[in-house]
Amino acid sequence: MMDGGVQPLLPDSILFEIFLYLDCSDILAAGLTCQQWHAVSLDEVLWKELFYRYYRVEREVPRHPAATSWYEEFQRLYDTIPCVEVQTLKEHSDQVLHLSFSHNGFLFASCSKDCTAKIWNNHLQISLLHSANMKAYNWSYTQFSQFNADDSLLLVSGVFVGPRSSSSGEIAVISLENFSLLSRVRNKPYDVFGCWLNETNLVSGNFHRIGYLTSCSVLWLNNAFQGVESENMNVVKRLFKIQNLNASTIRTVMVVDCSRYDAPDLLLDRGEQPAEGASSCGKSREEDPAPPTQGEELAASEPLEAQGEAVAGDGLGSFLTDIIEGRVQPVMSEFEMETKVAQLLAKSRTKPPAPSLLSTDGGGKKKYLIFTTGCLTYSPHQIGVKQILPHQMTTTGPVLGEERNSERFFDALDHVIELHGHIIGMGLSPDHRYLYVNSRAWPRDCVISDPLQPPPIAEEIDLHVLDLKTMKEVKRALRAHRAYTPSGESFFIFLDVSRDFVASGAEDRHGYIWDRHYDICLAKLRHEDVVNSVAFSPVEQELLLTASDDSTIKVWRSPRTVRLLQAQKPRLRRPFFSWAPNQRS
Repeated sequence: MMDGGVQPLLPDSILFEIFLYLDCSDILAAGLTCQQWHAVSLDEVLWKELFYRYYRVEREVPRHPAATSWYEEFQRLYDTIPCVEVQTLKEHSDQVLHLSFSHNGFLFASCSKDCTAKIWNNHLQISLLHSANMKAYNWSYTQFSQFNADDSLLLVSGVFVGPRSSSSGEIAVISLENFSLLSRVRNKPYDVFGCWLNETNLVSGNFHRIGYLTSCSVLWLNNAFQGVESENMNVVKRLFKIQNLNASTIRTVMVVDCSRYDAPDLLLDRGEQPAEGASSCGKSREEDPAPPTQGEELAASEPLEAQGEAVAGDGLGSFLTDIIEGRVQPVMSEFEMETKVAQLLAKSRTKPPAPSLLSTDGGGKKKYLIFTTGCLTYSPHQIGVKQILPHQMTTTGPVLGEERNSERFFDALDHVIELHGHIIGMGLSPDHRYLYVNSRAWPRDCVISDPLQPPPIAEEIDLHVLDLKTMKEVKRALRAHRAYTPSGESFFIFLDVSRDFVASGAEDRHGYIWDRHYDICLAKLRHEDVVNSVAFSPVEQELLLTASDDSTIKVWRSPRTVRLLQAQKPRLRRPFFSWAPNQRS
């Protein structure tokens, strides 16, 4: 019945079919006509159909587990995305490269080609709190920052002045109590960036050449208070020493805290099915050793240690004899020969990997180091995983972590994830369960014959989702953003992950936001140049910052938050669908 007891002219079924041809705002406006139209306008089946059609979500994807209705879920994606520009910060005088929030959300930091690290107050109207100019320390620019767990210290990573081929950098630790510089730590290559392991210890890198294409990367644990503590205790400790082949090196180090896995995370409640064709995106060095090659015929019954010694001795000797006597066919290039010899020498000089990362030993207290690496070329195309043992959590103990005369001075990676493309960005979900990776794909079935000539890379960026609990790739890669620089000039594009969303910069002058559950792009955020970094507030995912080569930082809030902050006086008949007219471009 209509209002006043009048018989409706149209049955609900016909009205339902008509409403399917309207957009959301028209449906809600029609719902104010009468009780019948109002009831049909809130029909769950109607809003389910509108949801899949409007957002172009695949039909097999179920509703978000936390959602209570299709109408509310439609409204959530429409009204809570930080896509409204509310402030532009212009205090930097050159390209802004990176943004990071404090854990409590009160502060954030920015790094720039103008060689400053700026610290900002995150109030409703954001203001500059402090600016640290690093030119006095022979820095060329600042590139990365990270707050420690209790937000008392800020790690700032920078690049030294020098020729373009130079890879040297430094990490500075700044006190947030009085903005004093507490310590400086060498960092090479500079795109290791550095990271906090805990409140007072940070990870840095070093790099040593062994041959033309062969090198080793050393990861160090450093005490943030080196100037104060160095007289009484160790302030540095070697964590890992890892061999690099084919001009590769370790970069972009991050810490994964497994104790956070138990936090509620709704990303994969629809079955945690691995991505198609990617049931196992990596391999454990322990579980899947490389097959024997020329000169490495091993007896299957030999234990691993005996095999390694045999390869290093008889294998290397046999290989060199075969080279001298011309029995190696086809003839190997000088690069191939160096890599082969390095592999054989490292067999008996590499400690075995840690027990399986998937084991439950140690409960949820384990921590991993994850980083980009490679084995085919200098372009980072793999994610390396190394478990941090309890005795490595502090700088106390031997500086080298073991006796100097140990014959096994290389550490094996515990797990490797191959992405078959140039990795240009990584970000962890708030619970550290999922790793999001920006990658530009290589051509399918490409063969790398020269490590110094990596394959061409795609303009389209793939955003991969890796489950660090199972070490598998899940979901299909997210797409929308693009990059145009060739492999040799490609640079890092920082991304960030909130509870429900993931955001990334791009070279196409936009930042992008996706929904983590539905795998859809929800917003494009305009800048005048390359967007290098994005950062969600850790306590308010409806606030997002973007940093660009146009020297600005833009502040974005959701339409819902903007309405609340405007504090408009309530109207006599404020429609309940006030969110609907806020169209986004």
